[in-house]
Amino acid sequence: MGCYNTTVVKAPLDQVWKALRDFHDLSWAVGVIENTEIVGEVPADQVGAKRVLNGAFHETLLSLDDERYSLQYQITDGPGPLSKEKVQSYIGKVRVSSVTDEDFTFVEWTSTWESSEGGVAEFCNPVYGALLGALKASFG
Repeated sequence: MGCYNTTVVKAPLDQVWKALRDFHDLSWAVGVIENTEIVGEVPADQVGAKRVLNGAFHETLLSLDDERYSLQYQITDGPGPLSKEKVQSYIGKVRVSSVTDEDFTFVEWTSTWESSEGGVAEFCNPVYGALLGALKASFG
């Protein structure tokens, strides 16, 4: 099971990646992420960094690759169909690449999980769509 969401941001790759790679800063996600709580003392660009988004989504950074412009994180608990009782092994991946003819950036956000309950994609796809829309808007 999984989600697949993409967008093109009218900004250079390095600028978009700089915004996305800071696991503790979602200031670009206006209207979607109201609160980011940093959990623990692991820096935002280090594996093991933890955050709680909007008091509900518990996430841990699994990898950050500046050469491949990608990161992976795990949701360990969340609201509704993302609760730890209903979903396991939820892995989100964000990858960006350059659209060279315009100096824009292609953003790909995917996720996979295991769940016997269902409803995860229906819950998550609108959230990822909103996040990508907010990212795009943050670059004007």
